[in-house]
Amino acid sequence: MRERRIFLALATALVSVIFSAGARAQGLAPSTLGGDSRSNEMTNDVVQVITAKTEPAISKKTRKLLTESLRTSTEKPVRMAAKKPTQAVEKAPSRASFAMEPVRPMNQLTANQTVQHGSRFSFRSPQGKKESVPVITDYYPKRIVYPYAKIDRRIDSRLVQAATLAQERAHAHSRSRCWHYVKDALLASGVIDSRPKTDLARDAASELVHNYGFKRLSITDPFAAPVGSVLVYGTARSVGHVELRTKDGFVSDFRSPTPSKRPLMGVYAKL
Repeated sequence: MRERRIFLALATALVSVIFSAGARAQGLAPSTLGGDSRSNEMTNDVVQVITAKTEPAISKKTRKLLTESLRTSTEKPVRMAAKKPTQAVEKAPSRASFAMEPVRPMNQLTANQTVQHGSRFSFRSPQGKKESVPVITDYYPKRIVYPYAKIDRRIDSRLVQAATLAQERAHAHSRSRCWHYVKDALLASGVIDSRPKTDLARDAASELVHNYGFKRLSITDPFAAPVGSVLVYGTARSVGHVELRTKDGFVSDFRSPTPSKRPLMGVYAKL
């Protein structure tokens, strides 16, 4: 009898433990799990087993129910608590990767693209070597430099003086008196002792050669003419043009850094 009472006391203690565990599981579990109905069924089964079964059967049943109730009461809250941190941990890398992406502005060159600083013209030199030069796309007036004229020691030095006199007397623009001003400069410098009689500029070449001892130089480029030489332009049907070569240009009745655009008849000088 004494042992039976002790066993009953233990059974009631187990039942109270089950009730307290079920109540705690109901408090922790969400409402959607339906823990109230299940806990009521469990408690009814435990009461029926205790009243109907024998002592050995009651002990086995209560142990099974106790283990099952402990599993259900502990597993579900732990699973819910475990899922939330895992989701937070999984989302964290995606947010971090999105935040770490560099924001590149539009039309920005990447590392693989090359920056072109102007085009170049490639060619092969006469020696067979490949070379390239930059292509100039803009016009720079100050960079255009005309070649200076050279002084030829073979020609009469008074021609250099004639070019200087003509440059001092010349105007900024033409007055259609080129041969007149060249005659004055040649006569003032002493290269010729009388004034030429021809009126047209195209006839200056023949008169200077036949009457004043001038000779035609083997020069076809006006820029290559020496200082003081006389340049005659024109054709058989034109009035023509006459000018003297200076160090930095050409002069007649006006000054010009470039020669006349008329056909060049010849370059003449007195040796």
